[in-house]
Amino acid sequence: MTINESATDLDRLGDEIADLATHLEAATARLLALIRDFDARGGWNCGFRSCAHWLAWRTNLDLGAARERVRVARALGSLPLLAGALARGELSYAKVRALTRVAEPANEPQMLKIGREGTAEQVERIVSAWRKVDRQAEAREASLQHAGRGLHVRQDDDGTVVLRGRLTPEVGALVMKALAAARETLSPKGRPPVTPGVNGSAENTLIVPVAGDDTPTFPQQQADALALLAESALHHGLDPGAPGERFQVVVHVDAPVLADPAQPGQSVLEDGARVPAETSRRLACDASRVVMQHDPEGRLVEIGARTRTIPPALRRALQHRDGGCTFPGCGLPVGQGHHIHHWAQGGPTTLSNLAMLCRRHHRAVHEDGFQVERLPDGSLQFLRPNGRVLPAVPPPSSVPDDPVATLRAAHAAQGLAIDHRTARPRWTGEPLDIVYAIDVLHPLATRPSRVNHW
Repeated sequence: MTINESATDLDRLGDEIADLATHLEAATARLLALIRDFDARGGWNCGFRSCAHWLAWRTNLDLGAARERVRVARALGSLPLLAGALARGELSYAKVRALTRVAEPANEPQMLKIGREGTAEQVERIVSAWRKVDRQAEAREASLQHAGRGLHVRQDDDGTVVLRGRLTPEVGALVMKALAAARETLSPKGRPPVTPGVNGSAENTLIVPVAGDDTPTFPQQQADALALLAESALHHGLDPGAPGERFQVVVHVDAPVLADPAQPGQSVLEDGARVPAETSRRLACDASRVVMQHDPEGRLVEIGARTRTIPPALRRALQHRDGGCTFPGCGLPVGQGHHIHHWAQGGPTTLSNLAMLCRRHHRAVHEDGFQVERLPDGSLQFLRPNGRVLPAVPPPSSVPDDPVATLRAAHAAQGLAIDHRTARPRWTGEPLDIVYAIDVLHPLATRPSRVNHW
């Protein structure tokens, strides 16, 4: 083989690589469209904390990568030009991922032009500089935003608390980040907040989350997240006294109701507001308890000492063994002890009868119809409300004998003309002057355009 023949061979191999890579980008557009539809229809809300958590479980993605896929999929729903360019293989996923950080319907044609003209590295630099100009423009408005800050809290007639407020950007960002961290299962974006009582730092006496529908909406998830933040803050240093004692929510529940939610009896908060019996059972799984005896007329005749349902040593062993929430696809490193066979029905408080669950999945098992059982080999098996098994690892998808040929055929059927030149940028090799580019492109840039001096 001559040198020219060898070079031609390598060129052909390179073209095949570029061609297949572009087919994969077009397939990624289809994947993102499916994710967006699945997310919008709430397909993930079958025990999972978010669409990203479901995607990580179902497709074996890293959770961070799954979150980014969901973010880009949602963004492309309002950006048809970028979505179409990705679907035709004209833009790579790397470019679209960067552009969706700053793209909006008003500037989408400009973002598309940037993506087509530059390399992925150049697009990243332009987006980074674009965002910097955005931040500078926001800083000029900071004094006005600071003057408009405020928080109003009032109690409604039915006892619920209504919040309304406006925060400065830096405080708002902090609150939003904290809510996001607590919300997505009580989401591990950054260091997750510690559930009170998990590490023995405070007594977790039947703490009651905000009640919501069986299928929590986003505002309900926000409310649950705020409740967790409040609990965590009060139990970790805001009060110089004994926060575990002062900031408790107490539930009074009759023993027959605790053993069987169908039995008549009380299950009420200290102020008399009723909570579902199954909620009391969930809270009693992992909380301190005081046994009170009453006579037939309801008068208190004896009160026992307060005891922990799960003693500290056993809690440490549970944390060490499970390492976090055991619900499939979760893994949140903090949680609550769940009695598989409830202690009120005679179940022992032993390691073999306990499983660690985060707050969301503890509720799912008690109030949402999910079930958990320990198999003879010691592993846990979770069942959906319809009785179907929810596997820890989903079954693998079937792959055709020649997936590349299948992919090419699918794109040909869609009328996509993809080859090794489809995704090639129009850049001709000149150096990128990022300052000049932003001066010309960004509508809020204040730097004057560059002029030539002769």
